[in-house]
Amino acid sequence: MKPPVPHRRWALAAATALALVVGGLAIPVTRAAEAAPVGAGSYTTTPVGPLPSGCGAMSSNPRQFATANAPAGPIPTNDWWSSLLWKRTDCSFSEPLHAHPISYDTFGDGLGFSANSTPAISGTATGVGEFHYPYVQDIRVGVAGLAAPLVKVDGWTDWTVSPHWSDGTRTMRATIGHGLPFAYFQTTGGNAQISTAGTPDVWSNSGATIGFRVNGHDYVGFAPSGASWTVASGRISSTLAGRGYFSVALLPPTSSATERAALAATYGQYAHAHVTGTQVSYAYNPATSGLTTTYAFTTTAREGTATQTVVSLYPHQWKSLSGSTAITPTYPSARGRMKVLTGVNQFRTAMKFQGILPELPAVGDGSGGDLSTLTGHLAATRANPMDQRGNDTYWTGKGLGRAARIAEIADQVNDTTTRDSALNAIRSTLTDWFTASSGKTSRVFYYDNNWGTLIGYPASYGSDQELNDHHFHYGYYIAAAATLAKFDPAWAATSRYGGMVDLLIRDANNYRRGDTQFPYLRDFDIYAGHDWASGHGSFGSGNNQESSSEGMNFASALIQWGQTTGNTAIRDAGVFLYTTQAAAIQEYWFDVSDQNFPAAFGHSTVGMVWGDGAAYATWFSGEPEMIQGINLLPVTGGHLYLGNNPAYVRTNYAELVRNNGGQPTVWQDILWQFQALGDPDAALANLRANPGYTPEEGESRAHTFHWIRNLAALGNVDTTVTGNHPLSAVFSRNGARTYVASNPTATPITVTFSNGTTLAVGAGKTATTGAYTWSGGNAAGGVPPTTPTDPPPTTDPPTTPGNPTRYLLPGGGLGAAGSAATTTVAAANGNHDGTPTNAQVFTATGLNLAYAGGQTAFDLFVDAGSAVGNGVQVRISYDLTGNGSWERVETLRYFATDPVTGYEHYTQNAGLSSATGTLGALSNGTVRVEVWSAIGNNPTTLGIGNQSVLRLPYS
Repeated sequence: MKPPVPHRRWALAAATALALVVGGLAIPVTRAAEAAPVGAGSYTTTPVGPLPSGCGAMSSNPRQFATANAPAGPIPTNDWWSSLLWKRTDCSFSEPLHAHPISYDTFGDGLGFSANSTPAISGTATGVGEFHYPYVQDIRVGVAGLAAPLVKVDGWTDWTVSPHWSDGTRTMRATIGHGLPFAYFQTTGGNAQISTAGTPDVWSNSGATIGFRVNGHDYVGFAPSGASWTVASGRISSTLAGRGYFSVALLPPTSSATERAALAATYGQYAHAHVTGTQVSYAYNPATSGLTTTYAFTTTAREGTATQTVVSLYPHQWKSLSGSTAITPTYPSARGRMKVLTGVNQFRTAMKFQGILPELPAVGDGSGGDLSTLTGHLAATRANPMDQRGNDTYWTGKGLGRAARIAEIADQVNDTTTRDSALNAIRSTLTDWFTASSGKTSRVFYYDNNWGTLIGYPASYGSDQELNDHHFHYGYYIAAAATLAKFDPAWAATSRYGGMVDLLIRDANNYRRGDTQFPYLRDFDIYAGHDWASGHGSFGSGNNQESSSEGMNFASALIQWGQTTGNTAIRDAGVFLYTTQAAAIQEYWFDVSDQNFPAAFGHSTVGMVWGDGAAYATWFSGEPEMIQGINLLPVTGGHLYLGNNPAYVRTNYAELVRNNGGQPTVWQDILWQFQALGDPDAALANLRANPGYTPEEGESRAHTFHWIRNLAALGNVDTTVTGNHPLSAVFSRNGARTYVASNPTATPITVTFSNGTTLAVGAGKTATTGAYTWSGGNAAGGVPPTTPTDPPPTTDPPTTPGNPTRYLLPGGGLGAAGSAATTTVAAANGNHDGTPTNAQVFTATGLNLAYAGGQTAFDLFVDAGSAVGNGVQVRISYDLTGNGSWERVETLRYFATDPVTGYEHYTQNAGLSSATGTLGALSNGTVRVEVWSAIGNNPTTLGIGNQSVLRLPYS
């Protein structure tokens, strides 16, 4: 594997290319632009910078590795099999192709198979680490004597590819794909040949079918009827009865020979119904907020009458399967268990689109002191709303994203001066980039007909030479254009600059089949359910993607642009990308169900997904804040999916604190905004306690404050209710729901939610109802009503001095730090969530302290050793006057300890499970801490003395 070349951000390197050498010719890369008009905008058709590069003359002829049979039109890039066509590191063959459940590799004598089910895990559970299922060859399938000098691509469909070999005497064509346990072959010029790693264990050889085991994996070869298989010297061969076709299938792991034989017989029914085409279709129904996706297979019967096949489904698919039932056993894969469907030519999934918002409503910061804070932050952005850190496509995009957030927020609180400043910055920047005037070589888009792509210059992170990250970069442009379109629809008209926005959409993820300018869904892997970042995918671990959240920024931008401009095709494409990828992110980046990552990996999240695994790492940093934060930014109303599972948000944030050795010190705003989706009160406390934080490069203090303050009012995302309008969402706090919808059009609408609630939304407004009834936006509405802010400090009579920091001490006291010691928290042996049972109790009495506001903080050192399934819980009670009555009782959510020996930190960031009463001054008061096991069958060690600490909100 060639060492990876970073193609992402924050590792800036300046390089100026004066010429590009192609086939020995020096082609100038700075020329006068030849503009192609698109409405009032334009792009250039003359290169103004470096172009995609590869082996030989790849830059000028990307089809040199495709056969004459390959589909016409623009070539696909950024796929799981891209290194087969874009031979960047090997001019003859591909890097491993991780299709799942099989990985493949190409060689001069055939196609290699790997069913490796043993992960290679490196790193630690608290630092940079990764897991991979690397290519380990079991068999190689070819034609006897085949010695092809290179492998070309003979065809492709939505999730299959057909590599082709020829040495002038012998040929072979294979078809492989995502989810296919079969590989299909057509050959000429010699016998079919299967070479094995070591001597194969042949467990069945009857007529045209042979079953054998290699490296613990079971394969079946299916020759045409009338043919047979011969085994000699680690090779399996067949004349194919002169008919030139066969298939090889990988069977799922089985527990018995009987089960294995039954599976082989079942698969055999479909062995000669070769899959020759795959195609996705989708339908979004706004009335139900439902997305139905159909994955269809076209087959060609080489013999017999069967027209159906066998497929395996990824977790995000089988968990949403509709109208079919997947069977077991299952295949292991780098994405978790893959379930099987037999005898199908299509399957469907049904998912709920939860809705997005241009921005959170100003229910918490629209009046009073919080409004003053917000407007102060907004005013500070007025002179430079984009705060742009670079002139290339990525950093321009980041600046546009920042300005769009500012415009949306300022509009809600009627700060028209700041709003218009941000809109003007967006308008002038987009108009500049969307205009290719004569001689212009910077801030311009160039269309390359050979590659079928639109490249912005200055490019960055390989977006030009490697076609990396187009969805990341262009998503910011499209989202900002959607915000501008709401206020300036004339600018967004197709006759003006809307056509240029459409080009950016179609370049990164084309929603139009048959388009002759761009491939269909370039960056989106249809079957895997998520984007890939690398254009060439030429790594031993396959393709990769780091920032899933920037991919979602692109999808949400399509929804907003389509809804605002009335283009339902773009809107629905955005809903498909968004809903499908949201499900994939939960499975493959977050593993929220704790089922897909290898058990020994030790992380609850990853920074990047690879074709053969994933890594708690990034291209640019080993800091936990950036490893986890890169899949959270940019934080927008299009990223509410991050809050679909509030408990996981808390788990993710707790891992960050653990791995970081404390609270974040960089990208704090991004991480607090994410924390607010699971524990908004804690996030608001963090924000208020750290006013001097450094904003992330695409963020503003105004947006961070607005986001966190309003989630503290709204609560968590409520996924149990959906709206019949794509720009809608529901939140719930303490059982009270708030319904939100945004209307970017000039006509009032009424949104109906799935529980029957209706919400009238004026033209250009965002409105709420339920816990909050408010409407604002476009400078025509009023200011939202006053809403509760943080509890004010209680004023009490002076008290005698005391220390608000207390340590848990041997003997059950709460006092000054002592010597390190431990105590044992008994096993739960049942579910005691919320109810102290066999608790360790620590008490302080006679306290005289003035209430300082805020919340109780603590840091408990807990260790369950290697025990699995333990969870420790704490309850803190306040008797303000020492009379035996508990005026305030706080029960925290339990902390799930990991099965790794060593202390973990259980802190208030776990979030409140329940709270009763209110805090006030302690006058001869008592504070009690109870620690117990909420779940688990093993005891837990609690560090005390100078370790576990309680910080009271007192002075």
